[in-house]
Order: sequence, then C-alpha cells, then structure tokens
Amino acid sequence: MQPQDVAPRPGPAASSSADPVVGVEQAEAALVEHYPRLVRLAYLVLPPGLGRNRRVLTAHALVQRALPRGRASTPVIPAQSTGRDGDPGYAYVRLQVVRTALEAGRPLRLGAWPKRSQLPPLLPQVWGLRLFPRSGGADELALDQRLSALSGPARAAYVLRGLEKLPDGVLRTVLKAAGVDDAEAALREAAGDTDRYPLLDSPEFDPCTLQARPTDLVRRRQHSRAALAAAAAVVVCGALFALPGGGWGPDGAAAPSYAQNPAARAALDPGRLTRVPATAWESSARTDFSVWPARGELADDTALLRRALAVWARPGETVRVSATPGTPSGGPAGPPQLLYAGVVDNARVVILHDGLRIARYAEPKDGTQGAALDFARVDGATGAGAEAVVLGRSDGNVRYLTAPWVRKAAERDLLKPGSGAMAVPLTGGVTSPLATAPQTGACTSWNVLQLTDGSGTRLLSDLGELVPAHLTAGRPGSTGEASGARALRVWSPYACSLASMRSAGVRAVNVWAYAVQPLPDASGSADWVCTRAETWRGGGTRVLAQFHTPGGVYGAVAAKAENVPSCGPRDPHVLAGVLWKSEKDSWYLLAAGSRGTSSVSATGGVAGTARGGLLAVRAEQGARAELKGTLEDGRSIGGLR
Repeated sequence: MQPQDVAPRPGPAASSSADPVVGVEQAEAALVEHYPRLVRLAYLVLPPGLGRNRRVLTAHALVQRALPRGRASTPVIPAQSTGRDGDPGYAYVRLQVVRTALEAGRPLRLGAWPKRSQLPPLLPQVWGLRLFPRSGGADELALDQRLSALSGPARAAYVLRGLEKLPDGVLRTVLKAAGVDDAEAALREAAGDTDRYPLLDSPEFDPCTLQARPTDLVRRRQHSRAALAAAAAVVVCGALFALPGGGWGPDGAAAPSYAQNPAARAALDPGRLTRVPATAWESSARTDFSVWPARGELADDTALLRRALAVWARPGETVRVSATPGTPSGGPAGPPQLLYAGVVDNARVVILHDGLRIARYAEPKDGTQGAALDFARVDGATGAGAEAVVLGRSDGNVRYLTAPWVRKAAERDLLKPGSGAMAVPLTGGVTSPLATAPQTGACTSWNVLQLTDGSGTRLLSDLGELVPAHLTAGRPGSTGEASGARALRVWSPYACSLASMRSAGVRAVNVWAYAVQPLPDASGSADWVCTRAETWRGGGTRVLAQFHTPGGVYGAVAAKAENVPSCGPRDPHVLAGVLWKSEKDSWYLLAAGSRGTSSVSATGGVAGTARGGLLAVRAEQGARAELKGTLEDGRSIGGLR
C-alpha cells in the first residue's frame, strides 16, 4: 500500500521591500519561454495515482494558472531570486506550480471547501481522447515507481533537486514557501537515487509530447444519444438569441457576441485601426512592423475589416485557426495596426499587427465560409525579421508582402548556388507567385526569397509560417548574410535540412562550416557543418551537426539536439561524430570538434583519442560510442546527439 501524500499547509514566505518583484508581464514571458519545463515539473510533482491522462491535463492547467492575479507586482522570495538563468519571473511561476501541484495531491476533506487545484481542470479539456506521454523503458518505470512511493513534499524535493538542480539551502526555502511544514523530513525522504536524475528529462515524463488513444467508444455513443435532445434545444435557443443582434451577418464567420466591455469594442472598431503614413519609415530610425504603411486595394473596406477583427476576437466553429508555437491566439488588447487588406488569388486577405503578433485573416471572395485565421509571433522583429510576410499560398506557390524599404526581390534555388537569382516583380510591395520549397517527395530544389534594401541583400526561406526565416552563415557571434557566393556554396548541401524545421516558429537559421576532416583510405576530405535554428519564443532551438563527403549532393545529419547552447552565440563550440564506410569497405568512427578543441576521445563501443579537434578510429558496423572533447581552456564538452 503506497503512503499518502502529506497535506502541506500553504503559506507565503516572508518578503521584504528588498526582495525582487515580478510583474504579470515578466511572469508571462517566463511562462511562455519555459512552458514545456514547467509542465514537466508539474506532471512529476502531481500524484501518480491521478492517472496519466488526468496528470497531463492537470499539469497544463496548473501552469496556465500560475500567473500573478491582477497587474500588481508580486514579491519573490530571496532564495528564488536567481530563478532559471537569473529570471525572477521564472522563479515566481515555478513556485506557484510547485505549490498548486502539492495542493492537488491533498485529499478532499469534509466541511472544507476544496481548492481549485484539487478539482479536475475545466480547461484544457480533450473530448474523446486519452492523452499520455510516450512510454519509456525499464529505468523510467522504476523511477516512476520510486516517485509514487514518496509523499508529495518529498516528490517535489526529489524533482527540484534532479530537474532544477537546486541546492538544499534554496530547496528548503522553496518548499516552505510552497506550504510544506517539515522541509527537512521531505529532503531526507527524497535522498538517494541521484543516478536517476537524468531520467527526469525523459520523454516518459514530457506532457508536451503526447500519444492519443480513444476513450470508451461504447459508453461515448450512449452519452451522445442522451445529449442529442439537449443539443437540439441549445441550437434553438442560440438561434433565438442570434436573430435580433445579427451577429453572424456583419461579423461574418465570427462567433456571436452578447456582451462586450468598452475596451473590447474599441479594439474591434475598424475606424480605430492604426494606419501608418506611407512615408513614415523614411524618417524613422526603426526597421520593424511598426513603420509599415497600410496597403492593399481593400484597405478602406470597413465591412471586411470589421469581419477580420471580429473573427480575431471570437473565431466561430467553422474558422480554421493556427498559430506558431508559443504564440497566444486571443483577441487584440487594443486597436491593432493595419498592414494590408486586399485580394490575393481567390481570397480576401487582411494582415494586422498588435506589437506582439502578426494576424492573417482570409476568406473566400464569394463569402465567409471557410475563413481562416493564422497567428505568428514577431515580438522584437527588426531588419530581416520584419522584411516580409506571407500573404497567401496556392498551387505550390507563395506570395509575400514586403517591407516598404525593400527595393528589389528575387527568387533563388539554394541547392544551386551558381545558377543566379531570378527577379521577382513587386506591385505595391506584393511579390508575384514564387515556388515554395518541397513538402513531400524528393528534395530536388529549395527556393528562397532574396530581398535587397539600402543596407544589403538577404535570404528568407518559407518554413510554412506567416513570417519566413532569415538565413545566415558564419561562426556564431560573427554571422553574415547567406546571399554571398561563399555562403551560398556552404548552404547548398544542407538546404534540404530546413524541411525538419517547418512549423516550429523559427526566426533565423545559421549554417557554420566548423571543420574539414581528411578521410581515411585516401578518400579525400569531408566537411562538418553545424546548422542552428533560433525560434521567436527563445526556447525550442534546434541544432544539427551535418557531414558532407566528396561527391555527395546532400549533407547527412550526424547528430541533432534541442534547447542546447552549442553552436550558438553563448557557446560557439560543437563536437559531433558519425560512423562512415570507406570505398575499401572499412568502417570508421569520425569525429570533429570546432576551433579551440585541443583533444577528442571516444569510449564505449569504440575507443580512441586524438590531439586536436579531429578523430578517426576503426570501428565495427553499428558500434556506439560516447564522445568527449577538451577545449584549450580546459573545459570539457560532450558530443552533440
């Protein structure tokens, strides 16, 4: 019989005027940036007895409710002031997640009102499906059983030690602030099993990477029959409510609205849209969306703009809504800025900007059925990040709206660096159709948009989102544009790897040729390249180490990782390896480190050491090895994987 969770008594920690304070905006930024980690933390602290499906939904609900109430600043306890990467906002949200996860594990008591965290979450809800993380191996199962045997406070202590790397002094203060009476007892109960800490990062405990299975189909059918009569009554009542207001008429595909406060009405008034003068950018020091003028032949179509704003605020059930990862899809807080309204191919399109997001509303030219609403996060966009927006896609082509300072546009195949660029006409800032990069089948071309303004020429690649990704080349910290002849040659073998970065909210992708390695058996030299994709939300970065041999058209992915500093401005070093077969049918482990690597060693299935940044050791087919590098300053780095 498993011990029950100790019921912690919540109570805030004492704070002083010297403690750091966190506003709702700072806490929201931390929540969005570290959302997957916070949900993992909540999932691990919640009692396993809830079941995997309810733990997933409850973990998401607890994190989404972790923001400070109101707009007043909230003190952070001193021990949490360092937070994650020195962010007090993350420290505050983490404390709220731990506190509410512990509360959710307390049993309900007669005569006492249940806390909100003790009840099943109203939102998020998924009907007809059971969601649960991917199953791990025997080690993950053993860790899950170990966590199940701990009390709630001890489970929180174990997870904060292993996942957040908190020292015991800080951990005591966090547990007390989360309402744990006896933090020392929790620390003692959670002691040991330190070798299992890395398993806390396993997909087994990732509530953001889920599998889905149906619920009880027979019972669901019975319930649906019982609900049919009630649904019919709701439809009749809804029709009666909708008739006087005409909500489905003027607002098109928007859901009906029966009450709005004055601020919400102002945000949905087409007459209050921000319209920037056509020449404002010429005298502004800014090169972002805030100085884009309103363009398009329908920029004065009040009815269209009203429908676009209404759908943004309350999209109807028939509206297809999409958003890049980390992008909120709620209505505008105030009147947004109009960037474009016009006819694009067979649709009427409206592009709006609210300072944080680009919103694209599209409806057919012959009605509003099939309307679509797309969001992309663009906070901090400037320069290349604010030079183009996708207006529409059709028949394998894409049209862009470009910044007013763009002078020329062209189309270039990234796989053919010597083929030159083909000029693309610009009409009112709108490009003619460009061929999109292939989404399925063989990758025989990768077309990108080339834009030229007063400061130079840039390359942008469509990755299936509203804002194309900026392509650069060079060592992290000193990158340059990918439009030069040398950069184009570097990009050519690796262009098709951009397909793995679709729909991930990618802001920019850099490619860096970090090593050249002579191949054994007189087989020539191979190039090692690191490709790093940065996202608009900060987290979710993707890093690929790629290997290109002589005569090969494409580079091969040797290693990949997410959310690591390697190959980036904060840590430009990288080490990767690959098993390679020579023309003489001999297998080798090849590894290469970036400049500044003094030695590379391999252990495990293949053993060997080499001075400098290059290693070549005979190996067996299918062998596995661990790589370790030593930098010139004495620091150790591991192989990317």
